[in-house]
Amino acid sequence: MSVGFIGAGQLAFALARGFTAAGVLAAHKITASSPDTDLPTVSGLRKMGVNFTVSNKDTVKSSDVLFLAVKPPIIPFILDEVGPDIEARHIVVSCAAGVTISSIEKKLSTFCPTPKVIRCMTNTPVIVREGATVYATGTHADVEDGKLLEQLMASVGFCTEVEEDLIDAVTGLSGSGPAYAFTALDALADGGVKMGLPRRLAVRLGAQALLGAAKMLLESEQHPGQLKDNVCSPGGATIHALHFLESGGFRSLLINAVEASCIRTRELQHLADQEKISPAAIKKTLLDKVKMESPSLSVASASKVSLFTSKSPSSKKN
Repeated sequence: MSVGFIGAGQLAFALARGFTAAGVLAAHKITASSPDTDLPTVSGLRKMGVNFTVSNKDTVKSSDVLFLAVKPPIIPFILDEVGPDIEARHIVVSCAAGVTISSIEKKLSTFCPTPKVIRCMTNTPVIVREGATVYATGTHADVEDGKLLEQLMASVGFCTEVEEDLIDAVTGLSGSGPAYAFTALDALADGGVKMGLPRRLAVRLGAQALLGAAKMLLESEQHPGQLKDNVCSPGGATIHALHFLESGGFRSLLINAVEASCIRTRELQHLADQEKISPAAIKKTLLDKVKMESPSLSVASASKVSLFTSKSPSSKKN
């Protein structure tokens, strides 16, 4: 089995690193493509021994499982580019937030009558084999196709199948979750420094506290509220600290953050459906080749240039 990534950014790097570290794939069985050869992640992929190319078509041809690891508004243009190269053997896995299975199948069915499409949402901790991944299979993807993806993703963390209509909420929770955790950790470390701890020690202690708490929760299967109560002695330091968090709306902020991420995910789907893309989303290396007469790029103008190469484009699961 060979795996390809269209897009060579943080997600592609994290997954490739995770797959090779887990031993489920050799680096030479992985190909990634990007127009930007100066990305730090490209250098990292090359050092791992991953095959790198600026041609998306080459990635498709050399892959059995193809991950779409690019920004959601770019997906329609990528599908137009690589669609003619998609064959029945390919399993197309979209990691793009908000992009639905039906929208991808509609695009690809022009070239391949029964495209195998799987939508997944994962997160960057796959790089240390502690990712959180969910997936949903499309109309033409077999049970075996889903199990193959699950085997891959389970090698780099937790993975389970869900109904597609839950994936936007997953994006808001675990997809964006690492950023919430890093922000909280940064703030905790600042608190430690304010009270006299060296920065390096404060960061390590905060990270270990979060790691230990997560492990306790997963292994005990107790409600997080119960584990929280276990830390709070009557009249003690922790309950006083929690009072401050509650006074600041800590819980509401986290709930609102998950909701905001979920809502934005749905907005990104709308942008992809419109097949318009902002100039900022187009790679800098191609800006001089794209006509920028309006805030958005129409399909007609986009079809004149490949977004990821330097050349102009010439029944339900069993």
